Amino acid sequence: MNAIHERSVPLWSSAIPDFPSLTEDTTADVAVVGAGIAGLSSAYELARDGLAVVVLDRGRPAGGMTGRTTAHLATTFDNSYARLIRDRGVDVAKGYCASQCAALDRIEAIIAAEAIDCDFRRLDAYTIAVQDEDRKYLQEELEAYRSIGLTDVGWVDRAPLSGRDTGRCLRIAKQGRYHPLKYAGGLIRGLLARTGRVFANSAVVAIEEDQTGVTVRTSSHAVRAKQVVVATLSPVDARAGIHTKQTPIRTYVQAARVPRGTVADALFWDTADPYHYVRIQPDAEGDWLIFGGEDHRTGEVDDGAERQRKVEAWARGLFPELGAVEYCWSGQIMEPIDHVGFIGRAAGTARTFICTGDSGHGLTTATTASLLLRDLIAGRDNPYVAVYDPARPVTSALAGLGQEVAVYARNLVARVLPGENRSTDDVAPGEGAVVSEGGDKIAAYRDAAGVLHTRSAICSHMGCVVSWNSFERCWDCPCHGSHYAVDGRVLGGPAVAPLPIAPPRSR
Repeated sequence: MNAIHERSVPLWSSAIPDFPSLTEDTTADVAVVGAGIAGLSSAYELARDGLAVVVLDRGRPAGGMTGRTTAHLATTFDNSYARLIRDRGVDVAKGYCASQCAALDRIEAIIAAEAIDCDFRRLDAYTIAVQDEDRKYLQEELEAYRSIGLTDVGWVDRAPLSGRDTGRCLRIAKQGRYHPLKYAGGLIRGLLARTGRVFANSAVVAIEEDQTGVTVRTSSHAVRAKQVVVATLSPVDARAGIHTKQTPIRTYVQAARVPRGTVADALFWDTADPYHYVRIQPDAEGDWLIFGGEDHRTGEVDDGAERQRKVEAWARGLFPELGAVEYCWSGQIMEPIDHVGFIGRAAGTARTFICTGDSGHGLTTATTASLLLRDLIAGRDNPYVAVYDPARPVTSALAGLGQEVAVYARNLVARVLPGENRSTDDVAPGEGAVVSEGGDKIAAYRDAAGVLHTRSAICSHMGCVVSWNSFERCWDCPCHGSHYAVDGRVLGGPAVAPLPIAPPRSR
């Protein structure tokens, strides 16, 4: 992913080295598409098994949403364990929880084995009720936790926050946090020390599977492998059949200084809808407070700046010691309609494996994926195959599936409706808009110098109309989450081709 070309700059920085692009055809036991935390974790585990691994990424390693996470390492569940039990049963909930606990333990073990200095720490997490009636929801969650065997959770009189008496809230022990790019760098070193190779700026444009292996193609070269792991945020392989089973979500994040030790080193979430999240990140100069929320469906609205104002106002009401906001960014997650991600062999394939649907738990889910996919590729049993099976029926989420289909249908209808402005001439410097000219939808952006950049507004993935994202200054697809630079380049999949050239202007 090339999210580094979006406008905002996250807090995280780390000296991950540059890597060459793929300049010749090559072979491997396993090709891994995507060098975010999921791809790197999977490649690391496969290399530990002695397999020759080639990792390909559209941009630089960890240059996508891995660098835009807030790096909460949690065994909790955004969508509620009580709801998961109601919709998919207690066995699935037990399996999901056990897999996330195993992932956190695996992260800790890798950090120790590879001597990764990434500010890892085990700590407590707190879920805070926004309204008194929300404690009923928290009580249901507590009962759900206990029904699936998670015992390190219970009521406390208040969360350790100086700016607010939270009242009774849930405390969950043995959670964690780390610096995601430092950890990713450690995975890369471990991978390269074994049987792995990494290629940056090598966008995959096609994956072809036959009876003897797979061919993973970039625009100019190919990797021939026995299996392929597609570990992009959303699968770039259209055969995965997964795009209508998850929703792309934008979330908004900020970082500001707080005096050392004034905010407890813990994870905090509230019960708002959308909810807010908080943690600290220590460094040599003090503590950063990282906080965010105000999520919405990608491409549904273009009010990122206003949502960031709301995030800051919320944080200042809770943390009176907060300094000036120095970093302000957004990220994207994929929300599966039946709550749990899709990890395993892609439906209808024999050699193609996918990992998607992080649901806000990308770092632990990525590690779960690395363990599950490692076992599947090696032909070993894994207790979590059925929990995450990409080919599973989603009958428990038919309403969600219908909603996703409806979004796609509405978007196709939008192709014949008028655009935001009557002409590209109406687009002001620094602004973008989808306009209609001669019956065509045009994605028009005018830069600060007044130069107009135009592409077709039709997403190259499945034909939806993209939306302008003024906060990140990019084009977002509301159907399946692809995003593009102002010149049409793909920044993130599932699209693999750029926005088409705009038709000639009719005058």
